[in-house]
Amino acid sequence: MHAPRTRVQRRPVHGVLLLDKPLGFSSNQALQKAKWLLRAEKAGHTGTLDPLATGVLPLCFGAATKFSQLHLDADKTYVATARLGVKTATGDAEGDVIAERPVNVTPEDLARVQAQFTGPIRQTPPMHSALKKDGKALYEYAREGIEVARAARDVVIHSLKVSLMDTPSDIRLTARVSKGTYIRTLGEDIGEALGCGAHLTSLRRTATGDFYESQCITLEALEAMSEEERLAQLLPAEALVAGHSRVTLGTEDAARFLSGLRRRGQWADASEVAVFGCEPRAFLGTAHITANELIPGRLLNPIEIQQILLNATSCETTP
Repeated sequence: MHAPRTRVQRRPVHGVLLLDKPLGFSSNQALQKAKWLLRAEKAGHTGTLDPLATGVLPLCFGAATKFSQLHLDADKTYVATARLGVKTATGDAEGDVIAERPVNVTPEDLARVQAQFTGPIRQTPPMHSALKKDGKALYEYAREGIEVARAARDVVIHSLKVSLMDTPSDIRLTARVSKGTYIRTLGEDIGEALGCGAHLTSLRRTATGDFYESQCITLEALEAMSEEERLAQLLPAEALVAGHSRVTLGTEDAARFLSGLRRRGQWADASEVAVFGCEPRAFLGTAHITANELIPGRLLNPIEIQQILLNATSCETTP
């Protein structure tokens, strides 16, 4: 007989975990594992990485989930390797080989495509993606052998470096890109521009917004920690709004702001504002300022703020 499974007792956990997603895990599998290790009640991620990709995956817990969209929209940096001369059905090493061509690439060719694919470009999303058509993911159509028409989208390749690796059929791509950019598609398009086709053999995300791989922790390391050590890995929710302008409100204004009321003050117009209370110091949420009015956006609720402050106090008193 199997022993009964122990039910995990969930608890309110608030903050951001910078995870180094392992190879072979979907983003949701990695999220659920971290959520289980932290015993968190509520969690979400800030944009998916393919199972064959590794690297920076910010995970949001509790109140931080309210601001996860900000990093869905953030620029991202990737390092990828691509095999020239071989095209696959999926654009990566998982797919069946559908075409092979000879490779004859010079450094001048690489410089040409590097310039060609830097800046604003148009990309057609791949069939093997999570984009939806009539409520169904494109990859589901692809598995059924159905090709769906996709409109090309405008994306921006802010920087791109293309270099030869140890073998003449392998290249490395280092790219900082806007949201919505598919690196698999970029690799395929570069392969076509070189006249030989290509598919990705590895992909690693090294940065998303202001978060970098050097700040990340692996699931293996997280699992080896005590509960207190795991909680200590969390960044506060305001880490997601580090680039916003800051406004600090007094106790009375903070309470009214949290109830959704606009506040007036001598503030310059700003589209992205992080709002704090001063006593006690607490992150309240986001806002924008128009004509000296602080207009609430996404807000924490008083219970979330109390839980965050209580946890911070308990951490300070732990020997």
